[in-house]
Amino acid sequence: MKKLLKRTFVTVLILGFFSPFIILGYYLVSYDYDISSLVDYKPKQTSRIYDKNGEKIANIFDKQHRYYASFNEIPPRVIEALVAIEDTTFFEHSGVNFDAIFRAVIKDIKAGKMVEGASTITQQLVKNKLLTREKKLSRKIKELIYSFKLENALTKEQILERYLNEIYFGHGYYGIKTAADGYFHKKLSDLTLKEIAILVGLPKAPSTYAPTKNYDISMGRANRVITRMHTLGWIDDATYQKALGENPVVYNDTLTQNRAPFVVDEVARRFRNMGIDDLKTGGYEIYTTIDLKLQDIGRKSLQYAYDKALGRIQKYKEKEAQKKEDESFKVQDVNVSQLNGALVSLDSKTGDILALLGSVDYKKSSYNRATQGRRQPGSAFKPFIYQVAIDLGYSGATKLVDIAQTYAYEKNGEEMKWQPKNYEKNYKGLITLREALIHSRNLATINLVNDIGLSQLLRELKKFHIKNLPNDLSIALGTMSMSPLELAQYYTSFSNYGIQVKPHLITSIDQGGSTVYKKEDVSYYVTAPTQAFIMTTILRDVVTRGTGRRARVRGIEIAGKTGTTNNNIDAWFAGYSPTVETVVWFGNDDNTPMYHKETGGRVSGPAFAYYFRNLLKLYPQIKRKFDMPEGIIEVKINGKKEYFSNISKPPRSDYSDETESELLF
Repeated sequence: MKKLLKRTFVTVLILGFFSPFIILGYYLVSYDYDISSLVDYKPKQTSRIYDKNGEKIANIFDKQHRYYASFNEIPPRVIEALVAIEDTTFFEHSGVNFDAIFRAVIKDIKAGKMVEGASTITQQLVKNKLLTREKKLSRKIKELIYSFKLENALTKEQILERYLNEIYFGHGYYGIKTAADGYFHKKLSDLTLKEIAILVGLPKAPSTYAPTKNYDISMGRANRVITRMHTLGWIDDATYQKALGENPVVYNDTLTQNRAPFVVDEVARRFRNMGIDDLKTGGYEIYTTIDLKLQDIGRKSLQYAYDKALGRIQKYKEKEAQKKEDESFKVQDVNVSQLNGALVSLDSKTGDILALLGSVDYKKSSYNRATQGRRQPGSAFKPFIYQVAIDLGYSGATKLVDIAQTYAYEKNGEEMKWQPKNYEKNYKGLITLREALIHSRNLATINLVNDIGLSQLLRELKKFHIKNLPNDLSIALGTMSMSPLELAQYYTSFSNYGIQVKPHLITSIDQGGSTVYKKEDVSYYVTAPTQAFIMTTILRDVVTRGTGRRARVRGIEIAGKTGTTNNNIDAWFAGYSPTVETVVWFGNDDNTPMYHKETGGRVSGPAFAYYFRNLLKLYPQIKRKFDMPEGIIEVKINGKKEYFSNISKPPRSDYSDETESELLF
């Protein structure tokens, strides 16, 4: 009997000794322990969009918001704090700390429940990346095997780098660099010891210790980290006391931090056009031309003009209710819910897009009318026709015929008649080219097209690179379609002294420290500086005493043109100061008429003026007067200044003893 008991005891002892190895061997041969996702570690990374001043516009990510930090980016204090609280012997063990495991088992047995864990940093990384969180013996064994394999494949520094980029830090932040930016708006290198302690204390229970949810609990956890570092002798008394007393400011931001949604959407659209399909996961740093301050002003400008328009319509309704009649149609027939607007602002010289707004309110409508909406520019197109005339030798003093004519044409085999009219429903007979454009005279413009010749005009207009021009006289009324951004590009021909520049939104794109895209400047010679300046003087008069008077801004010279299409369907103002160009559009999304008194000057002009008034407050040093290029001849005719050049020569009949002229070089 004693021999049997002895054999049984020995057998049990042997089995007890070898069973862990047997179990371990079983799991080793039964499963494929693939650690390639950690060895070749390429996590999904958040892309960031910045404005021209380096201000963040937005984060773009897919499910996990993560900035990646290389080991060299991580301050030594972060490593010390992490190791102190999570795994003091990290640099000594080979993935598993058996001493800590035995201590934890004894404590758990005494307590009768799980009261202490013993996972190393390596094990925590394995558990988060390669395994589920189920509490089973099989998972724990797999965790040990994975940890050993990982320690053999990677250096300690590589493991720490992966851990600090992979682990969840609460509030939707993955990786310590993301958490530092999100919670404290700081780079890793700028963190204080207390802020570092808050961050390294988070992975144990991110929801509980998140400072945005439980600030006091988070501070308590951070103080334990600091105390542990002091106990180990890794910080001195002064540093310890200072860190304990600090109460950092914590930010509770949204993850995207999207401050300019129309810009973000347009960046995404341009990425697709470039054939880049990993914007949300590729970790790009995208630098744009946008000025966030001007973007905000642009948004307020549209809202200002929109509110004014709705207020006017309400007043019209009240008057109409009293009169019981209206000249053209009832105000209540206007669907004000369809009214919307767009604004785009450029640096005239570079083409950099400073502000881009596709609607009055992104939350109500995210459709980008500034880049994707195509509407008729109406009279805002006339300057291009007049510029052709000026380039052919016309001047502001050239007399144009402003009389009504009837044009016959054939449509679908049927003879049709077209009888265009001026907006004012009158005609002047003879009118100077300057006055015709200042007051946007349709009949004078149509007759100017006839005078130039439609074929020659179309040939000359090619230099503006304008698409889809109609091959008939309706071109004089701006019946083609274009987006506000396209019109803004074409208008740089005037604002940039005869050189048209292609607009830019993205300056450069970086990925992993390398530049993958850099903007290329594209420009087209359109006309001589003198000829473009003559146009600018006319468009300046449009603002001072013509249809664009509501776009005037005190203290700065503005040139521009209104545009209102048939039945008041579209309302434009395209204008510029000496350095900044801005295009505003308003209209109903369903292409129905606005109220018949809503014109480009009335609805879009005030938005333009609001924008520039506030631009001047932000940047009072901005250039305020247009430069007069060499070769301009300034002449007074009938008491008014007129401008000529060696192409647009002064008319001989206007010279007299009373005429004051000066050749400026």
